[in-house]
Amino acid sequence: MDQLKQLIREVPDFPKPGILFYDITTLLKDRDGLRGAIDGLKSRYEGLGVDVVLGIEARGFIFAPALAYALGAGFVPVRKPKKLPAEIASVSYDLEYGTDSLEIHKDAILKGCRALIVDDLLATGGTAQAVTRLVENLGGTVVGAGFVVELTFLNGRRKLNGYDVFSLLQYDK
Repeated sequence: MDQLKQLIREVPDFPKPGILFYDITTLLKDRDGLRGAIDGLKSRYEGLGVDVVLGIEARGFIFAPALAYALGAGFVPVRKPKKLPAEIASVSYDLEYGTDSLEIHKDAILKGCRALIVDDLLATGGTAQAVTRLVENLGGTVVGAGFVVELTFLNGRRKLNGYDVFSLLQYDK
């Protein structure tokens, strides 16, 4: 995993002074880096009977379909409001300053469906926690929540207590 970490560009003072931004676009453009990220996630979840992989808009859309393909599962996009054409299930969650919402098609998660949640980054955990509620409200089971990068100093795992949480790369500052 150290070789994957070396592919991530660190951008100081973005999006505002004092923030160190971990830019995954440099990992994505590297064929071995992208393959390593997908293979690393696949090795964690292979054999767990995943029915669908949920990708959270927007960067979760990069990893989730490739992982779904590798696992022989389906892909379900989790979208921002008013992006899906059919009947939806929605959940609202708190942000640092306000609230936000996410939606999926109601028929995307059937009763008993085994769902894996995937995103590029685990920070505070609020978004992933909201997606667990969507899955469970529709009668599905959350098999796990997988991330390429985890900012451990933000303690996002706390909001996912009781779920299998996995990250390929961790940053503690």
